[in-house]
Parts: sequence; structure tokens; C-alpha cells
Amino acid sequence: MIEAHFGESAPFSIGVEEEVMILDGDTFEPVGAVDVLLRGAEAMTLPGSLKTELHASIVELTTGICESVEEAVAALAELRAAADGIARANGLRIAAAGAHPTARLESLPVVQEQRYLDMIRIVGYPARRQGVSGLHVHVGMPSAERCYETLEAVLPWLPAVLALSANSPFLEGEATGMWSNRSAVLAELPRAGAPPAFGSYVAWEAWVERLSGVGLLPDYTRLWWDVRPHPRLGTLEIRMPDQPTSLERTALIVEAIRRLAETALPRDGDPARRGDYAQNRWAAARFGLDAELVHPDGDRIATARELAWALLGLEPPEPEAARQCEVGVERAAADLADRTLR
Repeated sequence: MIEAHFGESAPFSIGVEEEVMILDGDTFEPVGAVDVLLRGAEAMTLPGSLKTELHASIVELTTGICESVEEAVAALAELRAAADGIARANGLRIAAAGAHPTARLESLPVVQEQRYLDMIRIVGYPARRQGVSGLHVHVGMPSAERCYETLEAVLPWLPAVLALSANSPFLEGEATGMWSNRSAVLAELPRAGAPPAFGSYVAWEAWVERLSGVGLLPDYTRLWWDVRPHPRLGTLEIRMPDQPTSLERTALIVEAIRRLAETALPRDGDPARRGDYAQNRWAAARFGLDAELVHPDGDRIATARELAWALLGLEPPEPEAARQCEVGVERAAADLADRTLR
């Protein structure tokens, strides 16, 4: 059985991970300097930690277990400020968005840790292109079965979360017409998008153990789905959102996800609904809040804006991708760096 710690933190406790870009302070191009930020943070007392990701031009800011969204966002503010201070002291800047506006993804340097080198070796070219950034939200679950039930309950709403978070309108210097290019890049990985409809946590666990047993899967952290159980942390991990630039947007998305996890009604994992999800995921990435989606009920169309309103209880703000498009691809990276600490 997979090591699991469900129920060891308060139900619906929150942990947040932000993937933030490291840029040259003059050119605003990515720099493989995550080691500089990690060394600079060693002597600091922080409400979380700075960690590596696959690419050395990205630093992960990770909170501890938080009782409220407000506590998590306050921790992220402190972590962003610490990372920014270290970066500026070394001629660097940090910038938060779903993707760098102009960098060629496959050219970004990879962290020389064995787990990442193994990923590059096995997955190949698509892995090298994963220099995009997401917001990952962990929600504490009281039990393994409740975790799986919540996964199925929140899944149909996640395209609306993607639309609300869309923040990567440029890819390698091109305005592709997509509001979230990051989501398309992630879809190049194996085991991406929506998880199959396993029916129960026990069935999911058996599948993971079977693939691990035959040597195809090191462990469940190599499942790059938009949402997945994380039994070692005792959480449901929602991986759908693009990385926000403003902490205000991070707070909005984390609040929406927590509320969704608490209130979404359990439903059976109907395999036919996975087709709805694939269509909705693409539409949200393409059109943002203007996307027309199959409603989670499955019997009508709703805009992503309408579903986001239902999640938030208020008029949803336009995706941050709109600001990037207003600024333009050549100025976007500098503008992102300037707005990340506001």
C-alpha cells in the first residue's frame, strides 16, 4: 500500500506551491540560478521553503500547512519577498506567470538532480519543454475515499478554474490565440489532463502499484494530471491553474478551490464525462472566461465566466493574460517582474 497520511491535518487545510521564474535583471530572460536563491534562503526563517523544480530558471515557493486561505497567502507574500530580495542582490529578478513570453522552452536549463535527469531520459523532448509555471493547491482530506470522491466532484469545475487563472498568452514569442499556452504544453506529457475514472481510491491505488510493479511508474508523483491524490501529504492536489502574477489573483483562486473542495457534490466517475472535460479544458485554455463549456451537470452550456461566478459568488476579474496582451510580447516579461511583488 502507498504511504498515506489522510486525516492527520485539519479537514480542508491548505498548502500552496507557486512556480516562479528567475530572470536576468537587465534582459528579463530566464536564468538557471535556482541554486543562488536556495543558498540565499538557507539562513532565513520563513513560513515555508524555496525548492527546485525541473528547470533551473524556476523556483518553487511552498507554504506549510495553513488553516486558512489568508494564512497561506500571507506566507506566500513573505516567500515572494524573500526570493525577490535574494534575486535583486544577485542581479536577478523574479516574475510570476504561466510561461515566459519569449523564451524557447527546450533551451531552458535543467536542474542536475537524478529525478529530473531520469524524467528527461524517459519522457524525452516533451519533458524539456515543461519550463512553464503553475499554481498547485493542496487541500487536506479526512480519508482516502473522501479524497477520491472529492476529486470526482471538483473535476468538472476545473476548466472554469483554468479560465480564471489563464496567464500564458504567449509561447516562445508568439501570440498563439490561446489564453493558456501552459495547459497545452502540460498536455504533451504522458499521464496528463484528467485522470481516468477509477471509481474508488482503492482502485486508483491498485493501478498505481501495478504500474510501479512492472517498472513503468516510479511513484504517483509522476502522474501529471490536473488533479491527483497526494497520500503522503494527506491531500488532494489541484494542479490546474496557471501561475498568477498578483497575490490577489492567487488568493482568489485558492479560495475558489477550497470552497469547491468543501461544497462540490459527490458524483460517480462517468467515463463519458471525461470527453466533456477534454472539450472544456481546451475551450478554457483557448477563450478564457468567454469559453462555452459543457456545464458540470452535463445537460446544458454555460460560459466559463458563469461557472467562475458560481464558484466565487462575485463577478470574476478578467484573466491576467489580458494584461500581458495589452503590454505586448516584447515588454511583457519586464512588466511581470514589476507586478509580481505588488
